[in-house]
Amino acid sequence: MDFIEELKWRNMLHDLTPGAAERLGEGRARGYIGFDPTAPSMTIGNYVQIMLLKLFQLSGHQPIVLMGGATGRVGDPSGKDKERELKSPEELDRNLRFQQEQMKKFLDFDGENAAVIVNNLDFYKEMNVLDFLRNVGKTLTVNYMMSKDSVKNRLDTGLSFTEFSYQLLQAYDFQVLYSKHDCEFQMGGSDQWGNITSGTEFIRRNVEGKAYAVTTPLLTKVDGKKFGKSEDGNIWLDPNMTSPYKFYQFWINADDADIPTFMRYFTLKSKEEVLALEEQYAEDPRGLKAILAEEITSRVHSPEACESVKQVSKLLFDRKFNKTDFESLNADTFDLLSGEIPYNTLTSDQFSPNTNIIEFLLLSGDFASKSEIRNLIKGKALSLNFCKVESVEQTVGDFEVLVNRYYYLQKGKKNKRIMAISNSQ
Repeated sequence: MDFIEELKWRNMLHDLTPGAAERLGEGRARGYIGFDPTAPSMTIGNYVQIMLLKLFQLSGHQPIVLMGGATGRVGDPSGKDKERELKSPEELDRNLRFQQEQMKKFLDFDGENAAVIVNNLDFYKEMNVLDFLRNVGKTLTVNYMMSKDSVKNRLDTGLSFTEFSYQLLQAYDFQVLYSKHDCEFQMGGSDQWGNITSGTEFIRRNVEGKAYAVTTPLLTKVDGKKFGKSEDGNIWLDPNMTSPYKFYQFWINADDADIPTFMRYFTLKSKEEVLALEEQYAEDPRGLKAILAEEITSRVHSPEACESVKQVSKLLFDRKFNKTDFESLNADTFDLLSGEIPYNTLTSDQFSPNTNIIEFLLLSGDFASKSEIRNLIKGKALSLNFCKVESVEQTVGDFEVLVNRYYYLQKGKKNKRIMAISNSQ
């Protein structure tokens, strides 16, 4: 795989410095991207840059993940219209440890071009402020730094010296990685161009070396909104913050016009495979969405989690879903269901097989009164465990419990609930 050509066909190349493509053509190189641990998990916005590192590695080069243990304490002004709220050192360290473990899922840390994780806090923890000002601050002029968009765009709204210094820190990071890890490339989003090229200038001036920059376009959706968020907020890579089901549904519910872009950015399929799929599903964009959703959900979470997600989706949206399908669900799927549809747990002493169906259904919490339940039964609008509730005289015992502990309630066509019998004694 030719890294630059790969980025070009995927429309993932925004800019590169002169000589970058030629250097990559000469043989294996090392390149890095920095990630500041300002959140407890990475998002799919971060995953754009993870894909960049993955493609770099698949092209035969060695990726370096730079965790921002130091820069996260300062805050990057790039792309921001106001000052960041600084996190505590304890929170940043906790976030960093978690994100570091996340990263190990996405890159190969074995073999000749194994990925490496470095924490830039190690570059600064023994450096005092006078050393920083003498050895780092002297490299660039204020005029040079103010010419960068990350600074210029913030002059009207205000920029503290703390954030102003971020450019120096990122540039020095590159110099240290160049000197200690033979790292010649820094990559990132197009909003990082100024910071990255400041790093190449550091390397040229301070160690008389040659380094390169490669950036990707900032990914936006066809409606102009920033990629990576839904109506509910960020789409996280941590299943405890965004469930695998919601993660999968993000891709399924994407605008049809966004799918060709998303496919190129996030699939690991070859150019030939992607073009063939786009031709095959030209009249069925939902089919292409499903292929992408399955691929990326399996990679970010697991193939098993993806299969559970598909079963949940089938239960929620496929009218042909039946009792046999329900009884084939595994424990992971039931765990997912509990977070995606109304779900409550009952104890065995709350009812018995002889409990009247109206009394039992009241335990769900879905009904305001017994009369509401009676009216729904008369209207044939209630089903329990895939059987219509036919009479107000029926009892719980008239409905076979599913998988030894579940009652699946359907009110009309769209309202669904699971009532689980507690296994505890």
